[in-house]
Amino acid sequence: MEGERDVERDHGATDDRSTEEDRRGWLRCLLAGAVFVVCMAGTTLPTPLYPLYQEKFGFSELTVTVVYAVYAFGVIGVLLLAGNASDTVGRRPALFLGLGFAAASAVCFLLADALGWLYAGRLLSGLSAGLFTGAATAYVMELAPKGGGSRATLVATAANMGGLGCGPLLAGLLAEYAPEPLVLPFAVHLGLVAVSLGVLVWLPETVRDRRGPAAVRPRLPALPPQVRAVFVPAAIASFVGFALFGVFTSVSPAFLARYLHIDNHAVSGLVVALAFFSSTAGQLAVDRVGVARSLPLGCAVLFGGLVLLAAALYTDVLAFVVLSAVVGGVGQGLAFRAALASVAAAAPPDRRAAVISTLFVVAYTGISIPVIGVGVLADPLGLEGAGLVFIACMLVLVASAAAYLIRRPAATGER
Repeated sequence: MEGERDVERDHGATDDRSTEEDRRGWLRCLLAGAVFVVCMAGTTLPTPLYPLYQEKFGFSELTVTVVYAVYAFGVIGVLLLAGNASDTVGRRPALFLGLGFAAASAVCFLLADALGWLYAGRLLSGLSAGLFTGAATAYVMELAPKGGGSRATLVATAANMGGLGCGPLLAGLLAEYAPEPLVLPFAVHLGLVAVSLGVLVWLPETVRDRRGPAAVRPRLPALPPQVRAVFVPAAIASFVGFALFGVFTSVSPAFLARYLHIDNHAVSGLVVALAFFSSTAGQLAVDRVGVARSLPLGCAVLFGGLVLLAAALYTDVLAFVVLSAVVGGVGQGLAFRAALASVAAAAPPDRRAAVISTLFVVAYTGISIPVIGVGVLADPLGLEGAGLVFIACMLVLVASAAAYLIRRPAATGER
């Protein structure tokens, strides 16, 4: 009897330790997710403030779109030159550097008395996001307890897209209801970055075999032959989804103010935030719908979001703007997560990271070149006309991807 009680006590102690380790693991996972939110929020913080910068510096819609697109160039540069940095030097050093770039970006906006500061701030923000996107996703998943991979993926997904949504929402509320609209949002973000640095100091490193920065090598885009059939529709859908987000976040505040006479920065920030929050919902739906069906379904929903955006531009009705944000966001989330899963499943294990990086390069190209194109056309055609041309081009692309997937449903790479 005595021996049985000892065994029971040992089992109880083991269970208690396991439970405590799980709690500690989830705490670390959630704190890393919170740091992820802070960084990504900084990348979209200026979105509802662009009309104020236009008024202050007197620049055109083209300049707004170029300022926005500079961010994408920073992300692409990091993905190509240092996409494997956190695998080499460790998660925390890469994230510390990312937070440093985020802080420097906030300082640039705080000091902005000329257009050059905005370009510098957006570039630094892109460098920050480029470092965080892969490293923070891996870090959140590695900090989770054993067996918690699915929930950790949810935390990382929600932190990424949720953080992007929190940026314009926070900036819009502060710009509308607090003093110093071009100062306070970035001062608050700088404070949040400082807190995040303290949290990161406390969190443990998860990469065991670390090397010095000299071991980081540029990672060129790669596309093995067996991936190409999967990659083409996945890349088109990703490009269109990110292009929709790029145009929506760069010019929608100006559209709301100029054509719908909505000058409330909180409203414009909320509309943009809805697109990102809806993307999170779309990504979560992939688990129920399945990867094979999510990619063509995402294309179809993206098509609907683009049509609603066209209706918004044509009719100047706020309800269509809101619906396009929600429907387009869901479509982007469905399509992009399915695209990512599809190309990862089709890629050989030793080339998987390079293939995924290639998909991200295509996606982030979608928030640069089409966005600048809208800016170029805005002068001769007006913002509404330029938006309709953009939508027509994107509709052709997403319809082509959907038609390809309907003809070749097995090309999703799901296994």
